[in-house]
This record gives sequence, C-alpha cells and structure tokens, in this order.
Amino acid sequence: MNAYIEQIERVIVTSLVMMMLLVLVLATVEVGWVILNDIVTPPIALLGIDELFDVFGLFLLVLIGVELLATVRTYSTEHVVPVDAILEIALIAVCRKVIVFEIKEQPVLNLLGMAALVITLGAARYLEGRNRPTHH
Repeated sequence: MNAYIEQIERVIVTSLVMMMLLVLVLATVEVGWVILNDIVTPPIALLGIDELFDVFGLFLLVLIGVELLATVRTYSTEHVVPVDAILEIALIAVCRKVIVFEIKEQPVLNLLGMAALVITLGAARYLEGRNRPTHH
C-alpha cells in the first residue's frame, strides 16, 4: 500500500513541478512584455511610479514562484517541507504586498495588520535560522 501511495505522490509532485515551470515561464514572459510595453509607451524609456510598482510586484511574484518550485523540489527529494523556505516565501509575499500597497487608500488597521505580519514573519524566520544547527 505504501509503494502505491508513494507512486501517486511522485506523480502529483512531478505534475506540480511541471505546472509550476509552465507558470514561471509564462510569468517571466509577462514581466518582459510589461517592461517592454512600459518602455515603448510615451514617455519612451521612462517608467512612472505606478509602472515601477507593477514591475516590482511582478518580479516578486515570479520570485515567489521560483521559491515555491525549489520547495516542491526539496520535498520531492527529501520528503520534508523546509520550514525556513515556507517562511521565506511568506515573507516575500507579504513584502510584495507592502510594495504594491496603496498606503494612502488604506485604513490604519490594515497598515497595522500588514506591519504585524512583516514583524511576525521576520521574527519567525530569525528564530528558525537560530534553531538550525551550524556546520563548521
């Protein structure tokens, strides 16, 4: 029974990796398209603040995908979900949200919640790193 479950798990993980690769390739093409489109739109070769935030948000979205792919690969080889990688992905995702966040349009409670998320994830990442054994 365990061998059958492992085979199904292997098919699922392989499928996830293939789909994530497809999404990452398409997302990378999308980032390139957005940059190219922003550059050729007047004023030519100048990006406005909104365009920069869009591009940075897309870059971070692709980075999140790359980190997710690495996490799935680690799981497939070691059969362990790396907590530090999950915390790193969450931190990148929250930081991406902070970057594209329209601060002027947000209630104070949303800003405080976002700050609490960043601090909590940062602290969790720091504590996770301290608990990891060092190799000398």
